[in-house]
Formats: sequence, C-alpha cells, structure tokens
Amino acid sequence: MRLKLRIWRQSGPWARGAMVAYEIGGVSPDMSLLELLDVLNEQLAAQGLEPVAFDHDCREGICGMCSLVINGTPHGPRKATTACQLHLRHFADGDTIDVEPWRAKAFPVVKDLVVDRSSLDRIIAAGGYICAPTGSAPEANTLPVPKPDADTAFEAATCIGCGACVAACPNGSAMLFTAAKVTHLGQLPQGQPERAGRVLDMVHAHDEAGFGGCSHTGECTAVCPKGIGLDVIAQLNRDYRHALRKR
Repeated sequence: MRLKLRIWRQSGPWARGAMVAYEIGGVSPDMSLLELLDVLNEQLAAQGLEPVAFDHDCREGICGMCSLVINGTPHGPRKATTACQLHLRHFADGDTIDVEPWRAKAFPVVKDLVVDRSSLDRIIAAGGYICAPTGSAPEANTLPVPKPDADTAFEAATCIGCGACVAACPNGSAMLFTAAKVTHLGQLPQGQPERAGRVLDMVHAHDEAGFGGCSHTGECTAVCPKGIGLDVIAQLNRDYRHALRKR
C-alpha cells in the first residue's frame, strides 16, 4: 500500500503548528496506524529529520495513551477501537490520512501529537480513597453485591482514561470520564462512605481543570473505545444532587 499522511507538527506548547504531508509506500495492510508512524519516524530519522512525537504504551487498547484524532474522529472511524488497534486494511490504497492531537482547552499540546492530559489525573486524585479493611483477604461473601450493581460498576470501570470523549465533545467536557470514575466506585459497598464527598470533589476538579459543561449531545459515547454510555452521566447527576442536599 501507498498512503499519504498529513500530520500535525508543533515543536512546543507555544509554537505555531501546521499540517505536514508525508508519503509512505510499501506498507502492509496488516500494520496498525501506530506501526505506520513508526515506519515514518524511521525514515525521518534516517534523513536526519525530527521524528513525529506521539504517545503510546500497551498497543493493546488497554492504556488509553494512543490519543489521536484520525480523519476528524478521535481514535478513527472504527467503533470500539483505539488508535493502536486501527489497522491499515480499513483504508484504501492511495488514501490520505489526517492525524491530529486531541483538541481541547484542558489538553494543551506538548509537542506534535502529544498533549498534556494530567487534568484527568487531577480529577482522579480529587476522588480520594475508599474505606477498605487491611490485613488478610476478606471472605468472598462478606460484602454481597447485587448483580445489576456489579455489572454497572464493571462497565463504568472499563474506562481507560484516553480522553476521546473530551476531544469529541463540542464543549470540551470530560463528564463521561468523570461520571465513569464516580459510578464504578459509587455502585460498590466499599465506595459508599465517601460517595457524597467524592462526586462533589471530582466535579469541582473537572470544572477547575477547564473542561466545559455537558450538554448531552452524545458525541462522547459515539467515540468511546469502550462503549461507555450516557447512563453513567445520569448516575453522576443523581449522586451530585443527592450530595448537595446532604451538604
């Protein structure tokens, strides 16, 4: 295959960026998009040019590091697929592929395709801890969890914190991410003592980080690689209202 890449290049946070075109030939359709970037960087390094900076780690759709907007869509056109799992066989020979970083006020560009997503870490930190006994492992049936609650908590916990929801949201909101973290702890017995304070603190950290408000357009769920739904935001809203009444 021969493909044309148009990649956002930006040397630093305060530098002006621009889309730069590259052509790569002889690539296999079984390669992933990140492997294509690896090939490009090998060619650039061989020419004495600056390689393209991009985030990656597990390359298995687990870590959420591969934060790329591909042809205008976070993680690309495939549903429930991260950028590292997107293979070139889903493109045609001769296609042009645009690759950009996340676009959000709370995700400033560090270099090229790398953005600073530490604002998500601050939301997690604001959630604090849970009360759990230490020592030997508890007996399995000590804390029974109803099956619907366990399923809801597990589905919310699949969030990998990639930030695609923010990149897709017209308001730059991270409410889907925040709601997933609030919900997966709030549905379990271990998360109950801090439940009210947790939701208030995490929503405050969300707003302080510069994320926009949620207007329920649903773009976040459309691009979420784990398919997390708007029901977690509804749960967050219920918890938030309840916490305000308690406080």
